[in-house]
Amino acid sequence: MKKLILLLFLSLNLFAQSTEDKIKALIPELDAKFQDFKVKSHLSSVAYALVLDGKIIYQSNSGIVNYKTNKTADNQSVYRIASMSKSFASVAILQLRDAGKIKLDDPVWKYIPELKGQKYSPDSPEITVRHLLSHAAGFPEDNPWGDRQLGISEETMLKMFKKGISFSNEPGVAYEYSNMGFAMLGQIIKTVSGQRYQSYIINKIWKPLGMNNTYWDYTKVPDNQLVRGYRWLREQYIEQPIEPDGAYGIMGGVLTSIEDFAKYMALHQAAYQVGSPNSSILKKSSLKEMHFPWNFNSLNNRGYTGTGEPCTNVSFYGYGLRIDRNCNQITSVGHSGGLPGFGSDWKILPNYGVGIVTFTNGTYGGAALMNNQILPFIIEKAGLTPIAFPVSPILKQRQNELVKLLPTWENAEKTGIFAENFFLDYFPDLLKAEAEGIFEKVEKIIKVHEIVAENALRGKFLMEGEKGNIEVSFTMSPENPPLIQAYSIRLK
Repeated sequence: MKKLILLLFLSLNLFAQSTEDKIKALIPELDAKFQDFKVKSHLSSVAYALVLDGKIIYQSNSGIVNYKTNKTADNQSVYRIASMSKSFASVAILQLRDAGKIKLDDPVWKYIPELKGQKYSPDSPEITVRHLLSHAAGFPEDNPWGDRQLGISEETMLKMFKKGISFSNEPGVAYEYSNMGFAMLGQIIKTVSGQRYQSYIINKIWKPLGMNNTYWDYTKVPDNQLVRGYRWLREQYIEQPIEPDGAYGIMGGVLTSIEDFAKYMALHQAAYQVGSPNSSILKKSSLKEMHFPWNFNSLNNRGYTGTGEPCTNVSFYGYGLRIDRNCNQITSVGHSGGLPGFGSDWKILPNYGVGIVTFTNGTYGGAALMNNQILPFIIEKAGLTPIAFPVSPILKQRQNELVKLLPTWENAEKTGIFAENFFLDYFPDLLKAEAEGIFEKVEKIIKVHEIVAENALRGKFLMEGEKGNIEVSFTMSPENPPLIQAYSIRLK
């Protein structure tokens, strides 16, 4: 009896655990995975943090960040995050768009005159700001050439633009990763705002977020905080030169700490928190616009199941952000980064409220593939479930009205809750026969469960019976007020 009570207590305690507690229970396993990743990838250091609903719930720092001083990684260590920098450009552009100072479908030459008249072919469309944001401008993929352009001057960059750009595709028809495209966005920010993109982003994004440990120019980072980049070569760590800050820096030049970058992740996570106010930095709808899959990238095998098996993954690009959906329909938003001496990645799962950020000081680092594995592992092992879509008042109202009609459908045509098409597509006598047959099998209805919303106008709910459950789903029309246009019922 005592053993049964103990098991019951442990079961109830597990059920009562918060999401944070469930994730923290996995920390020993996560640390072991990261240590294994560090050793096998020959990385000098690895730092990572778990961010839940805008708050760091765990941070780990491991390894050497400066062999000259034998300095180990800590919470204040400042890493170069490479292409993780790109989404700051997107936030800045959308700020200017929301202020009415720029349009995303404007031709780029409007802001960079040196590009006027440059096309893939005479009948090609103009390159737009939106093309730049989503890697659809038709420029060739430019890694690793772009990595070595960070420090060039604005004058040199504009001369290069004026000389002529080589295209690999027509704008708007394909995805191809372009550091040059984001360098152009930096120039657009300057043209529109009247200040260098570095100053604009510091004043309009970093300072309001409290990111006081984030830099463009590595020479400004306190020496005891600056992480040196290394490459594992000939069985030793070789320090890599850090590129200076210049006109190309917006595509990959940011240096920051884990703690600071988590503040930026919190901005993106808050876009999905029901009831939270808009940020003064960027409104929720504009953040979600950044997260929208604007440009298809690839179908690949970079996804992972919760048990660590590789699986199919579909990748898109938003505005300065990658969007992935793996074989278990888990959607992530974030970006990786890689430069000589550094590799990094961050991801949030909008449907779960959890995210991860990983920094390394090893060339190209492999942090993205690591994070791709860790997040599904956390979901599986912690037993996390997706955050429910909020139920709109009209969805709840139509549920209640529909329940009253089941199973007889008596006078349903007179209720006024069905759209014009409904009784042309569904027939009252067949609806009644189907529902009564199902209700007969489950016998008495004990409970009608809350509706689970797919969106504001579509949902499903369970009706719990003595001998089984019934699932009812319906979709409403776009008219005002919305009316039921589609319906289904089945044994569950």
